[in-house]
Amino acid sequence: MNRTKQPALNAASLAACALMAALTAVCSQIQIPLPMVPINLALFAVHLSGALLGARRGALSMTVYALLGLVGVPVFSGFTAGPATLFGRTGGYILGYILCAALVGLLTRRGPFTFSRLCAAMAAGVAVCYLFGTVWFMALTRMNLATSLSYCVIPFLPGDAVKIVLAAVLSLRLREPLSRLGLEAGD
Repeated sequence: MNRTKQPALNAASLAACALMAALTAVCSQIQIPLPMVPINLALFAVHLSGALLGARRGALSMTVYALLGLVGVPVFSGFTAGPATLFGRTGGYILGYILCAALVGLLTRRGPFTFSRLCAAMAAGVAVCYLFGTVWFMALTRMNLATSLSYCVIPFLPGDAVKIVLAAVLSLRLREPLSRLGLEAGD
């Protein structure tokens, strides 16, 4: 069996994962409150995690973020934390960050690391996060699809487009310096 060697999770990689989890926590607090789901910058950090750290480490950084919130560190939007938030009506979006970062990391490694490829990968990541989070939201609130989309997806589309463009530009600028630090995202 021929296995591709995965990059080691060395101290620098773990520090980068912790940094991305912390950046996500900070971005979660920059928000515009809405009735059901607040708009915040968390997905910007999620995109960076996947693009810069790769699928495995990007997902790990978002797992750390979710676990920090689960155990009570107030990292979620509005300085919230705990099982009630993570498993509440918007928790599917938080858990969707893990899937989003993994997908962005995976898709940005298949071909050239270009602006258009980054934007497409990040759009796919947002779609997966929306899908997971909206199904979760519908299951807990018993709202229909149209109502759920009006609360959880449609108001976020313009802001997420801006986050994608900014995250793609920043990813292109940071990739080489991170590579020199030994943080190549080879997964």
